[in-house]
Amino acid sequence: MIATDAARGLIAEIRQDHPDIIFHQSGGCCDGSSPMCYPADEFRIGEGDVKLGDIDGVPVYISGSQFEAWKHTQLILDVVPGRGGMFSLDNGRERRFLSRGRVFTAQELAALG
Repeated sequence: MIATDAARGLIAEIRQDHPDIIFHQSGGCCDGSSPMCYPADEFRIGEGDVKLGDIDGVPVYISGSQFEAWKHTQLILDVVPGRGGMFSLDNGRERRFLSRGRVFTAQELAALG
């Protein structure tokens, strides 16, 4: 997963209040289809969750079923106007995180193995 400058800026803003955070995208209904930002010590990673990597030192996880659907896609963490998910730390900031995606090229897929 990669992030836009806007996403990196919102991450930095949130970390001023909550230095240790994680992202998780569950793929469920409602807020579950958006990347959610939580205090790291308040969210339990599941056995089926897949770590996509880190953005500015913040780990990013996705549910196993979401990973299977998106594994051929470069996920891009972005920010748009609006309210974040009820339990996400972007809530109340009038901006929210959003996952965008683009399909990997054949060369990128080969490099991923």
